[in-house]
Amino acid sequence: MLQLEEEEDMDSKLINTLKDNLEKRHFRVSVFDTKEEAAGYLQDQIQDSTVGIGGSVTAQQMDLYNKLSEKNKVVWHWMPPEGKTPDDVRVMAMTTENYICSVNGAAATGELIFIDGAGNRVGAVAYGHKKVWLVIGENKIAEDFDKALWRARNIAAPKNTQRLKPKTPCAIKGDHCYNCSSPERICNILQVLWNKPMGMDYEIILIREELGY
Repeated sequence: MLQLEEEEDMDSKLINTLKDNLEKRHFRVSVFDTKEEAAGYLQDQIQDSTVGIGGSVTAQQMDLYNKLSEKNKVVWHWMPPEGKTPDDVRVMAMTTENYICSVNGAAATGELIFIDGAGNRVGAVAYGHKKVWLVIGENKIAEDFDKALWRARNIAAPKNTQRLKPKTPCAIKGDHCYNCSSPERICNILQVLWNKPMGMDYEIILIREELGY
């Protein structure tokens, strides 16, 4: 019980530290105890708009596609409409007013790390939307940049490959990154947000639960 309390205290400290450092880097930050509270906030904030969702288990666990579709036009390549391919929807998501996804690693020092396969997610995060929303569970936060990058490569990426089942060493073993040269490799692009990019609004949604990979 004591160890669990100590781990919870550490998670809370990391979230608070990350919030402070993100705000110093000019990001807007909101913190919630549960995914339901965070999803409700997004429902209140995003209405009568267009929304693109990137590949995100966190967004899936929050049921954001269904919740936001009640009052918005939402496009997500995991849920392509009839007559559209996932690639069609990826392009559509690049032009929405709002874009939602998660990160693969967040350093408590303030750096946000993304590893992408095709580039649609990192492209959409970096440019072109009225507002970008990043939903981040506490499990994705590490103490510093090196640990957050290690997490993105050796925890998030293998779990995603096991979900997608490409022919890569990490999909087979699920233990760490092999820095492979497989043609089905999903770790092709590394993106780091050091500060809020110019010209767009960003809000980081931190959630005191384990979400996504």
